[in-house]
Amino acid sequence: MNCKIENHSSRNDSALVKKLLVDTGSEYSWIFESTLNSIGVSIEKKDVPFKMANGTLITREIGFVIFRYDKYFTIDEVVFAKKGDLQLLGARTLEGLNLLVDTQKKKLVAAGPSVAA
Repeated sequence: MNCKIENHSSRNDSALVKKLLVDTGSEYSWIFESTLNSIGVSIEKKDVPFKMANGTLITREIGFVIFRYDKYFTIDEVVFAKKGDLQLLGARTLEGLNLLVDTQKKKLVAAGPSVAA
């Protein structure tokens, strides 16, 4: 999927991220650090630990961006992905966008209104 990201403090600074993998198993969204740097995203958290699927422990930096997909948008934390990392749209961002994955149609769909218990 393609997704537009914006610097939350300077919305004119934006980038289109192409071929973003939707990964509901990843809590965070990951965007290449070169893309984040190009729109002036600041590092807010340093050396955040992550355990990869193969068990490897790594650390990465985190910042904030606005994610836009179609008519939906949200602000969320984003991981500064390095060479060898994948660019991912994670579960927290999907939730903020109020979108679900329709596995049969292989597309994102509106989740509908939230219901409080």
